[in-house]
Amino acid sequence: MMSNETNNTRQARRQARQKKSTKGPKKGLWKKIFISFLVLFVLMIIAGGVTLFAMIQGAPEFDEEKLMLTQGLLIHDDQDVFVSQLETTERRVNVSIHDVPQVVEDAFISVEDIRFRDHFGIDIRRLFGAVRANLASGFGAEGASTITQQLVKNLFLNEEKKLTRKIQEQYLAIQLEQRYSKDQILEMYLNQIYLGSGVYGVELASQTYFNKSVADLSLADAALLAGIPRRPSFYDPTKNPEAAESRRNLVLSLMEQHGKITSEEAAAAKAIPLSDQIVLTEREAYPYEAFYNQVLTELEAMEGITINDIYNAGIKVYTTLDVKAQEHVEQVLQTDEFVGVYPENEDFTAAVTLLDTKTGEIKALGSGREDTGLQRGYNLATDERRQPGSTIKPILDYGPAIEYLQWPTARIITDEPHNYTTGERNAIRNFDRSYDGPITMRRALARSRNVTAIKALQEVGVDRAQSFAEKLGIPIEEQLREGETQMPEAYGLGGFNKGVTTKELAGAYAAFGNNGTYTEPYTVRKIEFPDGRVINLKPEPTLAMSDYTAYMITDMLKTAVTDGTGGVANIPGLPMAGKTGTTNFDQAERERLGIPEGGVPDIWFSGYTTNYTISVWTGFNRNAENASNNFFPSGANSRQAAQQIFKAIMQNVSADIETADFTMPNSVVRVGVERSTGLLPSDWTPQSEIIQELFVRGNEPTRVSEQFVELDPPTNLMASYEESANQIIVTWNYPDDKRESVTFEIQVSIDGGSTQTLDRKKEMQYIFSDVSPGSSYVFSVIAISDDNSSLRSDPVSVEVKIEEEIIEEEIEEDEEEEETIPDPLEEIVDDDDDEEEPIIDDPVDQATNEEETETE
Repeated sequence: MMSNETNNTRQARRQARQKKSTKGPKKGLWKKIFISFLVLFVLMIIAGGVTLFAMIQGAPEFDEEKLMLTQGLLIHDDQDVFVSQLETTERRVNVSIHDVPQVVEDAFISVEDIRFRDHFGIDIRRLFGAVRANLASGFGAEGASTITQQLVKNLFLNEEKKLTRKIQEQYLAIQLEQRYSKDQILEMYLNQIYLGSGVYGVELASQTYFNKSVADLSLADAALLAGIPRRPSFYDPTKNPEAAESRRNLVLSLMEQHGKITSEEAAAAKAIPLSDQIVLTEREAYPYEAFYNQVLTELEAMEGITINDIYNAGIKVYTTLDVKAQEHVEQVLQTDEFVGVYPENEDFTAAVTLLDTKTGEIKALGSGREDTGLQRGYNLATDERRQPGSTIKPILDYGPAIEYLQWPTARIITDEPHNYTTGERNAIRNFDRSYDGPITMRRALARSRNVTAIKALQEVGVDRAQSFAEKLGIPIEEQLREGETQMPEAYGLGGFNKGVTTKELAGAYAAFGNNGTYTEPYTVRKIEFPDGRVINLKPEPTLAMSDYTAYMITDMLKTAVTDGTGGVANIPGLPMAGKTGTTNFDQAERERLGIPEGGVPDIWFSGYTTNYTISVWTGFNRNAENASNNFFPSGANSRQAAQQIFKAIMQNVSADIETADFTMPNSVVRVGVERSTGLLPSDWTPQSEIIQELFVRGNEPTRVSEQFVELDPPTNLMASYEESANQIIVTWNYPDDKRESVTFEIQVSIDGGSTQTLDRKKEMQYIFSDVSPGSSYVFSVIAISDDNSSLRSDPVSVEVKIEEEIIEEEIEEDEEEEETIPDPLEEIVDDDDDEEEPIIDDPVDQATNEEETETE
């Protein structure tokens, strides 16, 4: 018994030890893991603290002077010479927070920082929401900046979405909140914020957009201003009113959502048209305004460059500005010194874009005339879209026909009554309501014929034409109206929905002058940050068309300025190409406004040399009150203003440099062809009918024209002198099957003198009267085609000499024998009345036969 009990006890102890040995190691492992995590956590906290401390230590000093000061752009010209510090950052009027109405505070707080009055500089709830969004979509997907953080970021930091910058931003925001009250912070923010159109702060923005103080702003006004800071250039109501109104309505919805206004108030404010809100105030223009506006627009659209960089960081901007050219453009537009054809209409205005043809660099911009009331931020040269008229023909009609169909400049197109194949309008009309019949493509473009342009577009197809234009920077797709799936054919005459800018048109024309290479026009070459970082911003050029297309269009446009509609813009001795453009009122608008027949709203001229390209638009400000007076009358000098502006500027910029002619590429050949057929001339084609035209190599004509063939000369030409009538009778023959298609020209030369044309007639006989004794007469007869007066046969001639002595002797003998010689007829009759009368030769015929000669 004891043995069994002992054994059981031992077995129990053994099992207990085994159980203990099984559980022991597991408990030890978990303990080690826990300790390791604890140590790691502590280390992470320490490391995080060290990192956080390092980040905070790297934060810029809290310089209170920066709360009131900003540094603007440092503008340099195309030679890297400093021009000026952009004044936009200094254009502000500070206002006390006590003068800012509650509706303005509510609008900005609702859209930017709804818990502004409650947090200590950092909105924890918004921060965790942003963290969740960033974990889900990647860092930078959503920000959590409060108004306080935005203020310190704009004044002390940059807008790069990096963790270091965010930590520093939060640190400085807490400091700012500790030193200043909420009202003070909000006041600084509302005075510092950039609100587009070159203005800072709510007070100056109120004056600029609404012509009233901030204290007088309505709910809709406050919401409009509060929506701008997110993207000042894009939401600028003078540049993008549709986007600005949409953003305003979003702010109103947020104000309603957060209980700042009622739903009725929100609905009433949203119902106000933006055009009823905006009352732009006039201000004196400043030098280079149009150019600087484009610089700001380009900078705001660039990735990696923030609003703070642009308006506060003091970056150096190296531009394409040609100061001399810019000053001259402004002088031409703002005075009558150069053109003197500006209409006496306060709404008349103009826009100019001057490019470097080879690089696409914008050298100068012109935006309106002085005292137009245009606001800083809106640029007629780059923002104003108008229908381009016939300046679009090289881009949408003839350029695509050459590019895709290899049409030669000698292509014969019949200018005749013709219709659109699509759209509401049907018949196509030329500007002079007439037709030229079969003409070359060169002549059609030079004379700006509408029918031939649409025929070219129809043959090449609207899809290929649209693709060609879009490669040149012409925004066709965005022109299409709702429901349109294809570009209307009327676009081929410039009948766009929205239109184009001078900047876009100049960019397209420059590609023609640059062998088909297109570069999007630009003003900013590079920027340099205060820390030494440099960003190069030159756009990459692209091949938009074949070199043969570019050269052949250029050659035809050279004709347009030497022998076409652009003659006023022509500068003798300067190789240049260009095209005019005129738009029209539609009939309903003409009747509504009472515009007389022939009055037009817009006139363009775009042209280029190998060095420069200029696009000029002239027209009128969009002013409903004076709309009935805003047109160019038919025949008025003002219709030449666009060409005169172009000429004045091109002469100035080309004065001190050598301008090379356009070089014909190897892909093009010049061939002499018949004007009327476009075929090779025959041996009988008159020189006056042979023209030199361009062909894509490999597409030259091989068929010889049959338009001009050799006409047979007259035959059996004879001339006889008739003594009794003192006349010379000229006769000839011609083949019966050809006689009806020709007319004969009769010429004479008397005594070796000059040849005189006597007559043109269908009959093959001519009687020459008033013959002078002793003279020599050479008669010539030429056959002329009735179908083509230029087609003439070789002349045939015959000579008649009249002897003075013979004529006098014969006359005397006739007088002596007149009474003594009996009449032979009388004798015959007397002898035998019944005898048949004999046939007697006419003595005159005998004399004629004796003197008759024949010469070929």
